[in-house]
Amino acid sequence: MIEKKTSSPEETKEFGRKLAQGLKPGSVIALMGPLGSGKTVLIQGICRGLDVERPVTSPSFVIINEYPGKLHNLPIWIYHFDLYRLENVEEFIKLGYEEYFYGKGITLIEWAEKVRAFLPEKRWEINLRIVSETERQIKVKEFSP
Repeated sequence: MIEKKTSSPEETKEFGRKLAQGLKPGSVIALMGPLGSGKTVLIQGICRGLDVERPVTSPSFVIINEYPGKLHNLPIWIYHFDLYRLENVEEFIKLGYEEYFYGKGITLIEWAEKVRAFLPEKRWEINLRIVSETERQIKVKEFSP
């Protein structure tokens, strides 16, 4: 388990950039934490570490954004789910989540606790907690079957 306390959004992004170095094709990262805890900010850092050139924003209304990036100088797709507005798991199932979870891209899921039963056994879970207005506590745990 990795634990990190950050004291600014830039520090949270930098932590995400460093995390990206440990990802592999097919990685699934489940982010959990309350509203405003820094999930999107951390994802922006991960995407920065994967050389995503487009602005990374939370896909609250469309549920999934796709970004082209690079992993170890090779092209890769990053799939960014935001499940905040997900009303039921049937809606998630209709998205065809298996293609994302078990493909060769990198999948980042905000509000992953809403679909915990569907998460693959092999995944990273990142829990974020608000410590103060600017500080966040981040815990990263890797799950492997």
